Formats: sequence, structure tokens, C-alpha cells
Amino acid sequence: MTKALAHNIRRHAIDMTNSGGSSHIGSILSIADILAVLYGTVLNYKADNPKWQDRDRFILSKGHAGAGVYAALAESGFMPIEKLKTHYQNGSNLSGHVSHKGIAGVEFSTGSLGHGLPVATGMALAAKINQNKHTIYVLMSDGECDEGSNWEAALFAPHHRLGNLVVIIDRNKLQSIHSTEDTLALEPFVDKWRAFGWNVIDIDGHDHEQLINACYSKVENKPLCIVANTIKGKGVSFMENQVLWHYRSPQGEEYEAAVNELENDNA
Repeated sequence: MTKALAHNIRRHAIDMTNSGGSSHIGSILSIADILAVLYGTVLNYKADNPKWQDRDRFILSKGHAGAGVYAALAESGFMPIEKLKTHYQNGSNLSGHVSHKGIAGVEFSTGSLGHGLPVATGMALAAKINQNKHTIYVLMSDGECDEGSNWEAALFAPHHRLGNLVVIIDRNKLQSIHSTEDTLALEPFVDKWRAFGWNVIDIDGHDHEQLINACYSKVENKPLCIVANTIKGKGVSFMENQVLWHYRSPQGEEYEAAVNELENDNA
């Protein structure tokens, strides 16, 4: 079921970025499998009651990939599929960067990087103090780890023994105009999170079984960091590992080629 959902997220994202002329398709395709596993299996939610008190909270910190979340929400019953056609259009509330305003299922608007994890950490502490049982999940990019606010949160969460916090890092090794290692080196990335006191799991971010098992590997009183190794542009061969597709949208023959490739892979 989650693989079909991942395919649908990718197909919607290609259509949405094509019709809206919006960017970041590479970043969206990178996390389609992660979103599919979260919304298809892991997250506790009620699409017909999006403010249900016991729901898990999900924050997309790499807000520029918001079209992927909108697609996942539509496929999960939070909004009509038809609404996706308004993405990035004048007057629509489906903005390019993910927004919670008027969008059921979105907990927090993000755009400027480095905000999602600090907010999620505060939500996790509040839930722990109030003895609530839900979990806070945050999906962030590896390039986003250039932001110092993330490392403050990385210190804070283990100190407060936040076992109800799960961060998934989209480790595609590319950011806006270059590789992460040439921009501001992150390696040894896994060791750094472990040194901060997190329970760290290093996996293939496109393997659904590994993703599901990792999400269910929480340890009491210790935050969980899942380093999901992914491919930017995953699913469309000419976009894969190409930093060019951070800021482009597929148009004309490129759009047709992307659609055909995704449909052939799903046949």
C-alpha cells in the first residue's frame, strides 16, 4: 500500500510543479517514500478530525517540498484530490512552501530552514509534561543542518529525555546549488548525532520496510534520529542526483518524459 501511495505522491508532484511552474521537484521526489510510509503506516491521525487531541504531530521542516505533503494529505483524505490542481495558483492556499493556514493536517508553516526541529522539540517537551502519548515527527533536509538552531535543538532533546520525538533527515547529499559536503561538510554525520545523545538509525530512505522498522524503533526517554539516505529526484532518471532540479519545474517534453517514466515504473 505504501509503495502505491509513494507513486501517487510523485505523480501529483510532477503535475503540481508543472502546472504551477513551481520549483523543488527534486526535493519532493526525494521524500516521497518517507511521506508514504508516514501517512500510510506510521502516523496516528483521523483525516475527518484533523485536530484530534491524540494524533501524532508531523512537521515538514524542509518546507519547500510542501507539494509532497499536500499530495500525501489529499491521498489520505484530508482534502479532495481535485484541490491539488490549485497548487501555486493565484488565490490558492496551497502555497509553494507548506502552510498550515486553511490546510487541515498541516501543523506548522515552514519555509525558512532550521525551524522545524526546534518547534518539534518544544512540542515534544510540552507533550511529555502533559503526559500525552502522541509522538512528534519532523522531516528535515541534510542541507538544513547548516543552521545552528538545529544543533541547539539536538542538544536540548536528549537533555530533556524526549523519547516522544522522532527526526527523519533526508540525506540526499545535495542542497540548493551544490553538494552538502562542498557547501558545509556534515560528515561524519551519523556520529555527530550519536555524540549529541540521540538514538540514531542509518537506513536506505527509499526502502519502505527499513523506514517502517526505523520509525518503530523508539527507545524510552531518548529521541530518535533516522538518517534516511535518499536520492534527490528519485523516480525520474534524468532528475536523479542532479542539483539542477532543485529550482526547476518539468515543462514540455521534460514533463511528458517524467510522467511516462513514472507510469512505466508503476505498470
